[in-house]
Amino acid sequence: MNEDLSFNSAQELVSQMTKKYNLEISPELRYIDLTSELGELGKEILLSTEYGRNEFSATDNLESEIGDTFYSLICIANSLDINLSIALIKVLQKYEKRFFEKGSIGSK
Repeated sequence: MNEDLSFNSAQELVSQMTKKYNLEISPELRYIDLTSELGELGKEILLSTEYGRNEFSATDNLESEIGDTFYSLICIANSLDINLSIALIKVLQKYEKRFFEKGSIGSK
């Protein structure tokens, strides 16, 4: 498998996998899955600092948890027919505009 994927290629690979293994579910259930994966990622980050007692040091599982989270996000995008490349470009443009107008990318 190519180790340097574009968003479009990643979305296509995930789409093929979900179809091949009959893993297609509703966006609502994908959202619950994404939330679960974000929780696991958060726990891994907390473990990497021993709950804030030490400087951050990546754990062996950190890359896997980020991958799980990214997979879940791609599944949501696919189920809603959203192109992640376009979505990212639009949000970067939105943040640029906010920063130019307000000096911050925050919404308020």
